Amino acid sequence: MDIELWKNIIIDQKQELNEILNISEIIKRDFPINEIKKSLNYPNIVAILGVRRAGKSTLARFTSKKLKILAINFDDERLISLKAENLNDILIASQQLFGDIEFFLFDEIQNISGWELFVNRLRRTKKVIITGSNANLLSGELSTHLTGRYIHFVLLPFSFKEVLQLKKFDIMNETSRSKLVYSTSGKAKIIKELDEYMIKGGFPEYYKFGKMIVRNIYSNIIEKDIIIRHRIKKINEFKDIARYLIGNFANLFTYTKLKKTFAIQDIHTIKKYIDYLQEAYIIFTIEKFSFKLKTQILSPKKIYAIDNGIIDVISTRITKDRGRLMENLVAIELLRRKLYWNRIDQICYWSDYNNHEIDFVLLKSGKIVQLIQVCEIHDEKNIPDREVDNLLKASSELGCNKILIISWTYEAKKEYKGKIIHFLPLWKWIFNKSNRTNND
Repeated sequence: MDIELWKNIIIDQKQELNEILNISEIIKRDFPINEIKKSLNYPNIVAILGVRRAGKSTLARFTSKKLKILAINFDDERLISLKAENLNDILIASQQLFGDIEFFLFDEIQNISGWELFVNRLRRTKKVIITGSNANLLSGELSTHLTGRYIHFVLLPFSFKEVLQLKKFDIMNETSRSKLVYSTSGKAKIIKELDEYMIKGGFPEYYKFGKMIVRNIYSNIIEKDIIIRHRIKKINEFKDIARYLIGNFANLFTYTKLKKTFAIQDIHTIKKYIDYLQEAYIIFTIEKFSFKLKTQILSPKKIYAIDNGIIDVISTRITKDRGRLMENLVAIELLRRKLYWNRIDQICYWSDYNNHEIDFVLLKSGKIVQLIQVCEIHDEKNIPDREVDNLLKASSELGCNKILIISWTYEAKKEYKGKIIHFLPLWKWIFNKSNRTNND
C-alpha cells in the first residue's frame, strides 16, 4: 500500500473517531479499567475482546486518553486487500504524521492474515491494545509467538447500572440513592427502567438509534464474524440454527436433537456452528453440574444470548416470557461477575432424574458457593412450590445452604424444612454490592 494512502486512512479515521467521541456520552464502565492501565505501565499487548459494538474501542480510548495514541480500525473497506507485509507502513506513515507514537490501538486486526508477527515485534518497544469480536483472536500464531506475554479482557454490552448512568438516572448518585430506592415511587421508577432494559438490552447504540441498529449488529455478526470468516457454505441452514438457538434462550439443548430438528447428517457440523456462535460472543452456554465429569460433559447444555436486545430482534413472543428474560439477564450478570471481577469460577445448572432443576449453581475454587433460582414472583401468594422444592432438593444433594430466589418484586427471608431461602428482587440483586461475593 502507498504511504500516502496510509496517511489518508489514518487522518480520516482519526477525525471520524474524534467526532464520535465528541458527540457521544462517555460512560464510565463498570469494569476493572485499572487492571488494563496496570498492564500498560510498560510495553505490552492488551487484548479487549467481546461481541461487536459493545464499546471495546471506546473503553480502550478511555483507558489510554492521556497517552499519545494511534488508532487503526481494520474494519475499513480500503484495507480489505491489505497484506501482513504492508503493516510496517503504518509505522512509517504515523512517524511522518505525528512523530514518535508510544501507544497503538488496532481494532479488528485479525482481519489481516499474519498480523501476529507484526504486533509481536511492536510490543517490544510500544504499548499495544488490540480489540476483536472473535474469541480465537488469541489462538494460533499469536499464542505461539507470545507464549503468554499478553493480557486479555472480555467486555460485555452495557449492564443495567451503565444504562442508568447513560440515562442520567438518579440511582447512580450515591447521596440520594437510599431515598430514591426505598421510596415507593423510587422503586417503581427502577422497576420500570429494568422492565425496559430487559427488552432492549445493553448495546450502547440501541439508546441512540433504536431497535434497527441491533438488528444490523446481529446481521454483521452472523455475516462477517461467522459466515465469511469460516467460509460457511450452507448459509441458510446456519442462519436458521442461529435463530433457533437464540429463540430458545434459557432452555436446554443437545447436539443430537438439533441434528434431528434440522436434518443435518453430521453432528460435528452442529458442534462447529455452536462453537462459531460462541466464539463471536453472540451466545454462551453453561453445563450441568455433576460430581462426575463424564455426566457433566454428556448432559444437555443450557443456552443464553449475550444480550437481551439480540433476543428482542430475533424472537417474536418474548413479552410473554418474562421469567426466561429475567433468567437470561441474570445469566449475563453472572458472566459479567465471572469475567470482570473473578468472584466465581464456574456457572452451571443442576437437575436430577426426577426432573428437579435449578437455574444456577455457582462455584469458586472448586466449591459450590451458591444456588440460585430465577422466578417472576410479585408477592408471597405466587411463590411456586415446585421452585422451592427444587432448591431444597439441590441444597441437600449438593451440600450448599446459601440459597437465593431472584424475584421480580418480592423480598423476604423464609424458612423451609430448616433451610433459609432468601428472596431478592432482580433490581436489588443487581445493585447489591455484596453481590460480587458469595454472601448474597
